Amino acid sequence: MSKTFHAQILTPEGSLYDGDVEGVQVPGSNGNFLVLYNHAPIVSTLGVGRIVIKKTDGSETNYAVSGGFVEMNDNKMTLLAEKAEEASEIDVEAAKKLRDDAKERLRDVKNDRDKAEKDLAIAQNKLNIAQ
Repeated sequence: MSKTFHAQILTPEGSLYDGDVEGVQVPGSNGNFLVLYNHAPIVSTLGVGRIVIKKTDGSETNYAVSGGFVEMNDNKMTLLAEKAEEASEIDVEAAKKLRDDAKERLRDVKNDRDKAEKDLAIAQNKLNIAQ
C-alpha cells in the first residue's frame, strides 16, 4: 500500500483540490520538485508552471499555475496559487490571444517588458498544459 498525504490547492476564487494524494509535483521558483509522503517541512514560492497531482487511484490531474506559495508540514500540503486552472478547463483560444498580445507588446520597447514576458510565460504554460 502506498503512503499518502493530504493536499489542498487554494486560489482567491476558492478551492481547486482537497484530498489525499500519493505525490504532487510543483514548479518552485528555482525549479520543479516532487512532494511525497513524509517530505521534510518546506515553504517555497511557486513560479509559472505545471502542478501534477498523483491521486491515490493512480490517475493524475494537471493544473497550470502562475505563482504562489506551497507549504508542506506534517503530511499536509497547502498550495496557495495566485491563479491556477485545471488542464481540462483551460480556454485555449483565450490563452492563444494572451500569448499573441504579449508577443506584440514585447515588440514595442515602450511597454512594460516584465509584465509582457510574464503574460507570455503564463499563456505558453496554459497552452502546453492544455494540449
